[in-house]
Amino acid sequence: MSVTAVIILITSLFSVAALYIYPPLLSWGILQPYRMVRKKTWHELFTSGFLHANMGHLFLNMFVLFIFGVILERTIGEAHFIALYASGILFSAFPSVFRFKDDPDFATLGASGAVEAVLFGFILLFPTESLYIMFIPVPIPAWLFGIAFLAYSIYASKSQGSRINHEAHIAGALWGVIYILLFVPNTIDHLLTIFGVL
Repeated sequence: MSVTAVIILITSLFSVAALYIYPPLLSWGILQPYRMVRKKTWHELFTSGFLHANMGHLFLNMFVLFIFGVILERTIGEAHFIALYASGILFSAFPSVFRFKDDPDFATLGASGAVEAVLFGFILLFPTESLYIMFIPVPIPAWLFGIAFLAYSIYASKSQGSRINHEAHIAGALWGVIYILLFVPNTIDHLLTIFGVL
């Protein structure tokens, strides 16, 4: 079984258990920066990445992870994939902690930040691949999708009242690029070859 499949299985079991079997798991694992800073519940930085608000939220994240994770895992290897995903959960949580550490009403959860790290790791390594987006009948180059996604996330993060943690998406996406560039060997040579420099 691939690492991607194991992550999907663990996340699904953890999320379903918290939603339908043992609800206290949700309140224990969700990231509440106000509580975490004051009560030192540091586990929330990680456990929140395995919890979801509902089945739709879970399905979307796991579907995207499956589509891009399997390919990226084969490309960079299991060890790097595990490190990218785990660090993506943590890195994508930091903006929420800094921004909402004094807000007792804020809470966030979901694997979106780590999934964005995987997605943008894929985009970095396969920038010219064509992506097909729901409701858009034409293929979009991966690099163009990445730019559009980041632009939308930055714009949406400034709007009030959204329940989507766009800051986590942005941080996860940036971390996916940073991790691949810093830690995966030969990435620069690979990119130069793709764009005809080498």
